[in-house]
Amino acid sequence: MTSPSSSVQEARRALGQRLAEIRRTAGLTKRALAQSLGWHESKASRFESGARSPSERDLRDWCSACGAEGEAEDLVSTARGIEGMYIEWRKMERYGLKWAQESVVPLWERTERFRIYSPWLIPGPVQTASYITALLTSIRERRGLIDDVPAAVKVRVEKQEVVYGNHTFAILLEESVLRYRIGGTDVMAGQLGYLLSAMALPSVSIGIIPQDADRSGLWPVEGFFLYDDELVNVELISAHLTVVQKHELAMYAETFSELAELAVYGPAARELITAAIESLG
Repeated sequence: MTSPSSSVQEARRALGQRLAEIRRTAGLTKRALAQSLGWHESKASRFESGARSPSERDLRDWCSACGAEGEAEDLVSTARGIEGMYIEWRKMERYGLKWAQESVVPLWERTERFRIYSPWLIPGPVQTASYITALLTSIRERRGLIDDVPAAVKVRVEKQEVVYGNHTFAILLEESVLRYRIGGTDVMAGQLGYLLSAMALPSVSIGIIPQDADRSGLWPVEGFFLYDDELVNVELISAHLTVVQKHELAMYAETFSELAELAVYGPAARELITAAIESLG
């Protein structure tokens, strides 16, 4: 996998290349363009190299100076997308956990094929309300957020309706996920029991990667959600990362396929889940 910020930086470089192409098409040097806008030449250079992100006004001024006003709105839209690729949790959750949960509903609704890999937690589409409550309560306390956990839990549970719609879910879990005690024994027992029930849904495939699987070729990686072939979301300690570069999406898709080959399904997966339930005592 690439570093957390590589997708953002590559997108910035791609935007810079487009700005350079527009400038060259207009027959302008960087110095001439900068002088026409009252900038230092280094400012134009940083935009083109991706070292600095242009503001919306910068983009519109650039296009105007190059006689390419028709390109401006597309560039502004691209820049807004880049800024949304790496969002710190404190910004995403500034209005509370309920708002953060609601912000991804449109993406869930339009996605037809979900591919989810989790090395740490049972993922959202197959979580119980009690498990969600335990997770969000911990997040609220650690990040010092407003207490809207019940409302946020309600939104996340309602989001799970997509499991019963025209969507498919391929979920891969490390076996260790079954053993991490989130919310205590009773909560985990209920969550694991629900996981067994979810395996029976026609839209859901759940694979478990056994702890004794040979990981010489591919060890556990960061958890991720792959939405169709459109984008990947990765939850970091500090931020929410969105990956949209095609070659990176292909890497995540390939990694998911390789992880899927390590997993067990059906009766073998049920046996691992049942063993985890029994270990709760």
